[in-house]
Amino acid sequence: MDKNEADKLVEKLKGCGAKEVMEFLFGAFGVKAAIASSLGAEDQVLTCMAAGINRYFRIFTLDTGRLPQETYDVMQETIEKYRISYSVSFPEAGDVEKMENKYGPNLFYESVENRKMCCGVRKVKPLKKALSGISVWITGLRREQAATRGNLEIIEWDEGNNMIKANPLALWSEKQVWDYIKKNNVPYNKLHDKGYPSIGCAPCTRAIKAGEDIRAGRWWWETPEQKECGLHVKDGKLVKSKARDSRE
Repeated sequence: MDKNEADKLVEKLKGCGAKEVMEFLFGAFGVKAAIASSLGAEDQVLTCMAAGINRYFRIFTLDTGRLPQETYDVMQETIEKYRISYSVSFPEAGDVEKMENKYGPNLFYESVENRKMCCGVRKVKPLKKALSGISVWITGLRREQAATRGNLEIIEWDEGNNMIKANPLALWSEKQVWDYIKKNNVPYNKLHDKGYPSIGCAPCTRAIKAGEDIRAGRWWWETPEQKECGLHVKDGKLVKSKARDSRE
């Protein structure tokens, strides 16, 4: 698998809807294609779609050790509704111990560098482990979500992980996501009902105020262009684009 093949997929899947993209990927790559789920609204949409295609699809999640209880609740509800199993990846205990012994449990508030260090230990390194043996990882990323995601494509070549990254919902609006959830009775994180449009680790996520950007509650002490954890790169670099209003 290389960038040329990814480019061919871009052409092949041009104009296809999200479910059509999922059907193709599962048909072409089987268990070599996996959904990366953070149990957010978009990932729940993908999970529902996948369950309607093949109940034995591959899905994984990262348990950072700092997730809200509501995230575990929706994970359990999803397991029971769709009769699926998540592959759960955890950070290395030794890495967490070393980091917290040196910098303390709330190091991420001190500087961008410390926050990215924590994300590296709790998310980026476990992701590398989770992606082992996979050719295509499927995400719930959308262009509207953040200033750093404005150029997102449905199919991309992930140079950092040397594989194809698929974003079937890249062009979807927030309204489309929630219309799908309501129509199909998809389980979702109840923090969404409390003003949390984007949910990550508990200490790094808060509810947003009326009129705020949908990513305003993630790492709210940082500027918008810094708000990525390092999981998503393109051409070997952290995904960035010109700032845009996520409500466009």
